[in-house]
Amino acid sequence: MPPISPTTTSAAARTHAVKADREDSLCFAVLGPVRAWRGAHELDLGSPQQRVVLAALLLRPGRPVTVAELVDAVWGDEPPPAAVSVLRTYASRLRKVLEPGRDAGEPPRVLVSAADGYLARVPEGSVDLDVFEQRVAEAKKLRAMGAMSAAADLLRAALDGWAGTPLAGLPGPLAEAERSRLAEERLATLETRLDTEVRLGRHSEVIAELAALTGEHPLRERLCRLLMLALYRSGRQAEALAVYRRTRGTLVAELGINPSASLQELHGRILTADPTLDPTPPETEAEPWVPLAAGHMVRPAQLPAELATFTGRQAELRQIQALLPGGGTPPATVLISAIGGMAGVGKTTLAVHLAHRLAHRYPDGQLYINLRGFDPTGSAMPSGEAIRVFLDALGVPSQRIPAHRDVQAALYRSLLANRRMLLLLDNARDTEQVRHLLPASPGCLAIVTSRNQLTGLIVNEGARPLTLNPLTWAEAHEFLVRRVGAARLAAEPEATDEIITRCARLPLALAIIAARATARPGFPLEAIAGELRDSRGSLDAFAGGEPTTDVRAVFSSSYEALSAPVARLFHLLDLHPGPDISAPAAAALAGLPLRETRGLLAELTRAHLLTEHSPGRYTLHDLLRAYAAERIATEETPQERDRATERLLCWYLHTAGAAYSHLAPHRRRIPLQPPPPGCRPLTFTSHDEALTWCEAERPNLVAAVHQAAASSRPRLAWQLAAALWGFFYLRAHLHDWLDTVQSALDTARDTHDRVGEAWSLNDLAVALTVTRRFDEAIDHLKQAMTLCRELGDTPGRSQAMGNLGNTYLQLGRLDKAAEYIRRSLVLDRAHGSPWGEGLALAKLGDIYQRLGRFDEAIDHLERSLTILRAGGNRWGEGVTLDILGTVHHRLHRHDDAIQHYRQALGALRDIGNRWNEGETLDHLGGTLLAAGDPEAARTRWRQALAVFQEFDHPRTEEIQERLRRLDERGPDSSA
Repeated sequence: MPPISPTTTSAAARTHAVKADREDSLCFAVLGPVRAWRGAHELDLGSPQQRVVLAALLLRPGRPVTVAELVDAVWGDEPPPAAVSVLRTYASRLRKVLEPGRDAGEPPRVLVSAADGYLARVPEGSVDLDVFEQRVAEAKKLRAMGAMSAAADLLRAALDGWAGTPLAGLPGPLAEAERSRLAEERLATLETRLDTEVRLGRHSEVIAELAALTGEHPLRERLCRLLMLALYRSGRQAEALAVYRRTRGTLVAELGINPSASLQELHGRILTADPTLDPTPPETEAEPWVPLAAGHMVRPAQLPAELATFTGRQAELRQIQALLPGGGTPPATVLISAIGGMAGVGKTTLAVHLAHRLAHRYPDGQLYINLRGFDPTGSAMPSGEAIRVFLDALGVPSQRIPAHRDVQAALYRSLLANRRMLLLLDNARDTEQVRHLLPASPGCLAIVTSRNQLTGLIVNEGARPLTLNPLTWAEAHEFLVRRVGAARLAAEPEATDEIITRCARLPLALAIIAARATARPGFPLEAIAGELRDSRGSLDAFAGGEPTTDVRAVFSSSYEALSAPVARLFHLLDLHPGPDISAPAAAALAGLPLRETRGLLAELTRAHLLTEHSPGRYTLHDLLRAYAAERIATEETPQERDRATERLLCWYLHTAGAAYSHLAPHRRRIPLQPPPPGCRPLTFTSHDEALTWCEAERPNLVAAVHQAAASSRPRLAWQLAAALWGFFYLRAHLHDWLDTVQSALDTARDTHDRVGEAWSLNDLAVALTVTRRFDEAIDHLKQAMTLCRELGDTPGRSQAMGNLGNTYLQLGRLDKAAEYIRRSLVLDRAHGSPWGEGLALAKLGDIYQRLGRFDEAIDHLERSLTILRAGGNRWGEGVTLDILGTVHHRLHRHDDAIQHYRQALGALRDIGNRWNEGETLDHLGGTLLAAGDPEAARTRWRQALAVFQEFDHPRTEEIQERLRRLDERGPDSSA
C-alpha cells in the first residue's frame, strides 16, 4: 500500500493513492456505494445482491465466510429455495469480473473457495475501510504522543475518504447492521477529530461544524460538551449555557434523564467563568526528559552474541528488511516486527542475527531483554520490571526512577523520543507484556519474538507478523554442514537424509543431534540415525541435558501454558490419522460443538502448536505429534481414547455417506448405524460441494480406512471404503481405490464379517476391472455372487452379476457378458432397481453394437435412456449416450454421433466423471476425423490426453500416438 499521507483528502485522490502500486491492481470501496476498480477502470459488480456477497467478503478479508452466513447476509430469514445455487452463481460472476484473464483450469486468487464458503484475498490497503482504520489507529498513536496537529491532519484525511453512506443501496441484514456500525465509527472519529482541533486552540474554526452536528445528534453529550467549550473559549458564554439548556431539555423530554456528571460539571464551571477553561497556547510536542547531561547520554549495546553457525532464513530476512526505508533514512513511524513460530523453530536465533545486521542503522543503541514468556519455571517477567531494566540501561539513576508503572512507562517513552534505537523483546508471552515496552516515536525498530501469535500487537500496534516454519530441506542440510562438517555428511548421505527427516527440519532438534555427532566424532552418522529410528516416534532421542536444549521440555513449557480444554484437544489430535484436519473433524474428535472447537483451534494456532495451512485446515508438526502422543498416553484413559477415535471415524464415515448420496445417488445405499454422541457429520446441498469435500479430505479418508482396519473396526472400514466408491470412480484415484477396498476386504475376512466381505469383493472387482486386471476381478465377483446368495442379498448378487458381465464385456468375451448382464437385468427388475436396470440395458446395447446388431443396440440404448432420465441418473445417461454415439459412428452417421458424444460430455461433466469424459473425448475425436475435420479432432484428442495424463490412464500412449500420426498427415488431411 502507498504511504498514508494526511494530505490525501479527496475520495478520488484516495482511490488513486490506493491504486498507485500497479496500474492493474484491484481496489475496493465500501464507505459509500460498493465499488471496485482495476487500475483506473471501474468494474461492473452486478446486482445489489451480488454486491452484498462481495461486501460480506471484503468486510472479513482473508477470513472465510460460510455459505450459510452469505445466504443470511443477502436474504436474512427468508432465503429463496435455490439460495445456495444463486449464491454460487454470484460468486462465479464476481470471479469473472475480478479476474477476467484467469484460465479455466487456474484456481481463483481473489475470491477463493474455503471449506464451507469463500474468502477474499485482497492486498493490504486495497479496501477504503482498511485505509480509514489504519489512519485512525495512527492518529490515536500520535495523540498519545502529544503530536496533536499531525493527529488532526490524519483524522481529517481518514474522514475525507468517505464517499457517503456506507454500503449505500445494498439490501439485506448484513448491509443494514454494517451501515449502523460504520456510521457510528465515523461519528466517533469525527468527535475525536473535533476534540483534537479544540485542544489545538482552533475552537472558533469548529463552532459551525459542531452546531450542525449537535442539531443532527442532539443526544450525543460529547458533541454538546465540545460545542459548549468552543463557544466559551470564543467569548460566547451565554450561547454555551444555552446549548446546555437545550441538551438538558432534550434528554429529559426524550429519555427522562439528566445530563451526565461531566457535562453538568462543565456547565457549572462555565457559569462561574472558571479560569482553567480559558484557551491555552496550541499544544506542541515536549522535549524528551534527559536524566543526564546531553554529553553523557548512555548508548546501550545489549544484543546477545550472534551465533557463528547461523544459516538459512534468507527469505525471512529479506521480508523484515523490506520494512525499512531505502537509503538508510529513518522510518516515519515506529516499526514493529513480530516473529512467531513453534517452540524450537529458531525465532531468537533469527532475531539476534537480524538485529546485528541492522544495528548500524540505529546509532542511539540497542536494547535487549528476555521476557521469559515460556520459561520452564513459569516466571514470566512483568512489563514493569522490564521497563525498570531498560531505564537502568538508559542511564536513569535508581533514585530517579518513579514508583508508579505508568509514570515509569511515560519516562521510558520520553527517553526514546527523537532517538533511533533498536529493541529486541525476546520470548514474549502475550501482547500485554510487550505493549508498554514499545517506543512511541518514529525512527525506532522493535523486534518481538513469541511462541504465541501476538494478534493484539498486529491489530492495535501495526506490527508486521512473520511466522517461522521449520527449515527447508536445503537449509537443514546446510545447518548440519555448519556444525558437523561437509565431509562427514558427504560420506553418509543416506544417514544424513534420515537425520533431517527424523528431526523434521526443526532447528532445535537438529542442533541437539549435531551436538551429539560433534561430541562423538568417531561414531558413524548411521549409528546416530539408528538411535533416532529406534526411538520409534518418541522424543527420547532429543534430550539435550537442560531445559532450554531439550525438545520435550521446550514443548512442555508451551503446553503447560494452555487452558485445559485446549490442552485436551492438542493431545487428542494425535489420534487423527491423516496429514491435516479440518475444524469439523476436530470437533468430532473432541466431541464438542463446532463453534467451541474453532475457538480451541484458534488458541492452538496462536500458540504455534498447530498450523492453519489453509483456511479451516490444520497440520501438526511431526515432533509436536510425538509430544501429543506422549501426553495423551498419560492424560487420557484407554476408554476415552477409544471413544474419541470412534467419533472421528464415524464422522468421516457419515460425512462420506452424505457425499455418496450426491455422487452416486442411484446406487445401492450403504447400511449405516446412527453416529455416536458428540459426532455431528456434515451434509451437502449439491454434487459439487460433496465432490470438493471428498477431494480436500482424500488423504484423510484413505488414512481413516486404514485406521479403522488397524483398530479392529471392520464395519467402519468396509463401509467407509464403500462410501468412497462414487468419488474414486469419478475422479479415477485408482491407487487409493484399490488400497482402501483391499484393506477393508482383508479386515472383513480376518474378523469373519461376511456382509463386509461381500461388499468389498464387489467394489474391489470394479476397481480391478478399471485397471484391466480382469482375471482377478472375475474371481472376486464369483466369490461375491456366492457369498451374496448365501446371505440372501439379492441386490448385492444382482450388482455382482452386472459387474461380472461388464468385466467380460471389457475383456471382449461378449457371450459371457450378455449371459451375466441378462441375469442381472432379471434380478434388477425383480427388486426394483432403476440404476441396475438402466445400466444393464446400456451394457446390452454396447454388446449388440460390438456384434454389429445396430438396430437392437439402438433399441436397448434408447430404452436405457428413458429409464435413466426418468430417475435423473446423469451418471448412467452419460455412459449410455457415449455408446449411442459409437453406434452412429459405426453407421457413418457422423452428425448424429457428434451430437450424442457432446450430450454425453455434458452429462459426464455435470457429475465430474473425468475418467469417462476422457473416453468420450477420444471417441468424439475419432468421429470428427472421420467427418473430415482433423483440427477439431486434434483439439478433442488433446483434451482427452490431458484427462488421461491427469489420472495416469493406461491409454495415454495410444492418444499420444494418434496425435503424432495426425501431425504427420499435415493440416489439410482428412479421414
